[in-house]
Amino acid sequence: MSPLASYRRLFELAGPAYVAVAFVARLPLAMAQLGTLLLVSGATGSYGLGGLAAGALAVANAVGAPFAGSLADRIGQRQVVLVQSLAGAAALTLLVALVHGDASDAAVVAVAALAGLTMPQVGPLARARWRPITGGHRRLVDVAFSYEGAADEASFAIGPALVGLGVVAFSPSGALLLAAAMLAIFGTAFALHPTARTTRGEGPQLPTGRLFSAALVVLITAQLLIGVLFGATQTGTTVLATEVGQPGLAGLVHATLGVGSALAGIATAFIPDRIGPERRILVAAAALLVFSMPLLLVDGLPALVLVVGILGFAVAPFMIGNFTLGERVVHPSRVATTMTVLASATGLGYALGSGVAGRLADAHGYTAAFAVTVSAMAVAVTLVACSQRLLRNALAAAKPAPELVAAA
Repeated sequence: MSPLASYRRLFELAGPAYVAVAFVARLPLAMAQLGTLLLVSGATGSYGLGGLAAGALAVANAVGAPFAGSLADRIGQRQVVLVQSLAGAAALTLLVALVHGDASDAAVVAVAALAGLTMPQVGPLARARWRPITGGHRRLVDVAFSYEGAADEASFAIGPALVGLGVVAFSPSGALLLAAAMLAIFGTAFALHPTARTTRGEGPQLPTGRLFSAALVVLITAQLLIGVLFGATQTGTTVLATEVGQPGLAGLVHATLGVGSALAGIATAFIPDRIGPERRILVAAAALLVFSMPLLLVDGLPALVLVVGILGFAVAPFMIGNFTLGERVVHPSRVATTMTVLASATGLGYALGSGVAGRLADAHGYTAAFAVTVSAMAVAVTLVACSQRLLRNALAAAKPAPELVAAA
């Protein structure tokens, strides 16, 4: 089956309503991080505090997501996502109220963390639905992961863009309230969609099968590093845009990272199967390092748009390879947990990147923030290069689930 035919089959199986809802439902999380950074830093004049609040949101989301994923593996996604969507929307609304009410820094950071803790990781949970949707067909599952990678990257382009538009048209508060409304509406729709029932475990027992392994630790670390790229690059972009008097354009500039990444994500379905995911992430990591280096030379928004746009073309192939490896090397009953663990690592990396880059930017400017991006990618290349044999052995040792054998 050709990649185009595979994409058509995926959308036929899931239905257009599900594809649309699952995409829009992941936008609020992409909006919340930048929205929090702009809201808090704009109100307080401190990029450090803004980065701390955005980082708290990301860390709390990263900490809570694996527990939500494990619970979804056990009882199904419907109840878990429904509660998270409504609670997350309420927390974002409360955050806006506290900032405008001149609440203490500690209270603002705490509520930002509460918002992150309660918001669902729609992208990873959507990935977990594709195995039952496709009947476990290996090729369709792989193409679905390419689509999900592209959808995630598109969300991280559109989400910041919506924040930027909201800031220009209204205010940072208006942008964050928009995210809250979208989460309440589309998060609920994602939770109640019939595909949520297909992920429910059988019986009250915990999912079986080993979760953590040396290979998964490598993938988690790789996702942590790509999260550092997101956090540091977004912070550096925000500082540069503010310095030139266009803070509202930060989201639009950062959105170019997701545009290139989304296009590259869709194209990964055309890569021959003989090129394994472990080799794909090595090439992507090397490209990320090379493409990130010009960030150290930019001195204005036009140059930054070009560099960030090119950098994006290596992001999705790296992440898709990581998630594909994660899905293959764990027991089928632990897929949702694995997907949320990997997403959590990305969130922790975002927090680390935005926090470190924010402090460096306060002292040394935007170039110091971008130096965090380049350093993280240098570590990523080293990690992936040294782990090639480990990842290949993990793939070889993984036994396909019965439904995958039947569907092949």
